[in-house]
Amino acid sequence: METTKPSAVQKALLRGKNQQDPYHPFDWYTKMREESPVYFDEDSQTWSVFSYEEAKRVASDKDSFSSQPPKDQMGNSLTKTMVMMDPPKHTRIRSIVSKAFTPRVMKAWEPRIQELMDELMTQIDGKEEIDLVQDISYPLPVIVIAELLGVPSEQKQSFKEWSDILVSIPTSESEEDVAEWKKNRDQGEADMMKFFAEIIEEKRQHLGEDLISLLIQAEEDGDKLSEDELIPFCNLLLLAGNETTTNLISNMVFSLLEKPGTYEELFESPELISRAVEETVRFRAPAPTIVRYVKEDTLLGGKTLKKGDSVLVFLASANRDEHRFEHAHEFDIHRHPNPHIGFGHGIHFCLGAPLARLEACIAMKAILARYESLELLSYTPMTSSSMYGLKELKLRVTPRS
Repeated sequence: METTKPSAVQKALLRGKNQQDPYHPFDWYTKMREESPVYFDEDSQTWSVFSYEEAKRVASDKDSFSSQPPKDQMGNSLTKTMVMMDPPKHTRIRSIVSKAFTPRVMKAWEPRIQELMDELMTQIDGKEEIDLVQDISYPLPVIVIAELLGVPSEQKQSFKEWSDILVSIPTSESEEDVAEWKKNRDQGEADMMKFFAEIIEEKRQHLGEDLISLLIQAEEDGDKLSEDELIPFCNLLLLAGNETTTNLISNMVFSLLEKPGTYEELFESPELISRAVEETVRFRAPAPTIVRYVKEDTLLGGKTLKKGDSVLVFLASANRDEHRFEHAHEFDIHRHPNPHIGFGHGIHFCLGAPLARLEACIAMKAILARYESLELLSYTPMTSSSMYGLKELKLRVTPRS
């Protein structure tokens, strides 16, 4: 049963949040990598991991680190999805749902994603100033995931609200703030689950080519997803399919503008766009953290982690580890190879990474083709500690003649 106290991991996230500029936490990451790359916070009773090798090990070592939260932290539907499961259950669910994410299925959607991007660009045609988030990087992924799932994209404002609620954490450790956050989260999640339950029931009667229909039909050795598994997975897809890709596109444009001349270079060398996408995931990871739980006492970075301990892995810090990446603090669209772990690592590597990459490439190509230059006017960082990106990115745009 949940209490009106933040969980250990939430307390650790709040602690980190209070020590950094929301959109430029990198000095804090550097300090922690230098002083305490594997750090135990006494207040939250949580380990935080900042260095690359240790982060990669926690992400991939399923024998030492569990993805499944303790029973007292199984608070929302996302804790019932494969991202918070261990083998063999994780293996079973992933083998079924991966059938809806094959390269063939993703490739078939490329023309439609291009069409949607063209429509968004037409809607802002003639504007001298745009908000990249509201005009492009938010609507594109949310419409794409809605169409992929086969749900009405007119509901996209509700999707955004539900997603924001599910990735939020309490604004402070006070009982009042935690109680208010829990009330809002529970209501948003209930609305979301009711929506998908109705959609799933409808689709069972009229199967189509969308992902929900594919998941209803998908089998692995005669095994199918139950409704109790399917609804949380739909929640996960909606969340992961719009929040992270929105942030990826916004973070990429911001990073290009932060380094003068890079936007123009990318226009001259469009073959580098895919590398720019990977570099953005490294340089400004849209999903900056993952959580694991210690299965058995284990050594990590010279520290002894005890069975049952919570571990907060800062992927965004690991991706800037100077011991792994040359000139780690530079945004380099030529970087190759780029072994970042911004999409996770091991058995939990992000299933939707190919879709996120595809959308980001299509969006960037369209922006480069339309605008000769972009001038940064203002930006507003997100306040969520579990997602990293911008709520607003205002630009003055100059069309190509």
